[in-house]
Amino acid sequence: MIILQCAVLFAFLAAGEFIVTFTGIPIPSSIIGMILLAAALKFRIIRTFWVDKIADFFVKNLGFFFVPAGVGIMRCLGLIQEQWLPIIGSATISTFIIIAVTGWVHQIVRRAFSSHHELSR
Repeated sequence: MIILQCAVLFAFLAAGEFIVTFTGIPIPSSIIGMILLAAALKFRIIRTFWVDKIADFFVKNLGFFFVPAGVGIMRCLGLIQEQWLPIIGSATISTFIIIAVTGWVHQIVRRAFSSHHELSR
C-alpha cells in the first residue's frame, strides 16, 4: 500500500517536472507538483487515504530531510564567519518586512471578506 501512495506522490512530482520543462516557468517542479496534489485533494480527484500513510511517514521523519542543508551550512562556516553581519542584518530586516506584509495582507483580506459578508446579507 505504501508503494502505491509513494507512486501517487511521485506522479504529481513528475507532473510538476513536466509542466516546468515544457512551459519554462521559474517555479520549482516540486512546488508545482504540491499545488497540483493540493488541488486534486481539494476537488476530490485524489482521496486522502490514498496518500495519508506516506504523508505521515514524511512528516514524522521531517528532521531527517534537513540533514543535507545542515551539512551544507557546516561546509560554509568560513564564509558565514566572514559575512555574519550582512547575514544577520538581511535576516532581521527581511523578518520585519515579512511580518509587515503579512499583517497588511491579512487586514486587506479581512476587510474584503467582512465587506463581502455584509453585502451578502
